[in-house]
Amino acid sequence: MIRFVDVHKSYRVDGRDIPALQPFDLDIADGEVFGIIGLSGAGKSTLIRLINLLERPSGGHIFVNDTEMTALAEPALRAQRRRIGMIFQHFNLLASQTVADNVAFPLRLAGERDTAALQARVGELLARVGLSDHADKYPSQLSGGQKQRVGIARALANRPSILLCDEATSALDPQTTASVLELLAEINRELKLTIVLITHEMDVVRRVCDRVAVLDAGVIVEHGPVADVFLHPQHPTTRRFVNEALPEEAASEHTPFAQVPGHIVRLSFRGDATLTPSLSRVARETGVEFNILAGRIDRIKDLPYGQLTLAMQGAQVQIALAALREAGIEIEELPR
Repeated sequence: MIRFVDVHKSYRVDGRDIPALQPFDLDIADGEVFGIIGLSGAGKSTLIRLINLLERPSGGHIFVNDTEMTALAEPALRAQRRRIGMIFQHFNLLASQTVADNVAFPLRLAGERDTAALQARVGELLARVGLSDHADKYPSQLSGGQKQRVGIARALANRPSILLCDEATSALDPQTTASVLELLAEINRELKLTIVLITHEMDVVRRVCDRVAVLDAGVIVEHGPVADVFLHPQHPTTRRFVNEALPEEAASEHTPFAQVPGHIVRLSFRGDATLTPSLSRVARETGVEFNILAGRIDRIKDLPYGQLTLAMQGAQVQIALAALREAGIEIEELPR
């Protein structure tokens, strides 16, 4: 759906070119939720705004649905932008317009003049985001979560095939964040939209994304399926984000394992392996004893996963580890 080829971006500041994004290639598949995570200033907003050319790249090529956005003249670019919805961190609603008028605004810009058609489409969109009873209210009368739902409805008005989310949940409290993420997942599932979401929270990525790219100082330092990146982070920046999402796992990394007898390992379970009592079965069959030092069972989007840090003791530890691997469990041996 979206393809970046040797794309880079610099800004001209005081006569010097300051790089915001180093040259990169990236593909985003049709229908997936793709997360982009990084610290403030890493280049996240610049990258997402390249997709609809709110920011133009300094070089390279950007394709959306096999159309090269960077080669389009202005009228054709405007037409393509109507197929790309965008929601913002601070909502960007028109304060003097009602909720219904905010949602209708992009439809009017696109040339829709049929009042009945406008009302029908606005009613459909407000029902989808759970705001049917708020059509005549003004933004000042809404909570932050309700404002963001209006922003989502507005972004969907022209039936886009892509939805860009620029830190869409960072201004919201945790409970409201969860409900907005649930709404985005529902939209992705039911409307088959491709969603590109930028954030500085790994927990947001874990809840809703299929794949993720990690940005550090304008460089994509790691990318892949969320489960791979989340369970086995390779780059220090990625590990920092994962440790912030899993503080108990981060604490376990600093446990003085030298004081703990046994063989120290971290087990990672995914999918059916999370729901199968493989560890107890293998321990029973091999006579190996284990002590749980840290652990977590949760979900990555719709995928159940678990991680356990164990101290294992017994004559058949290696046989037990081989049996666990055969059961589909990933094993990482940890240093003391």
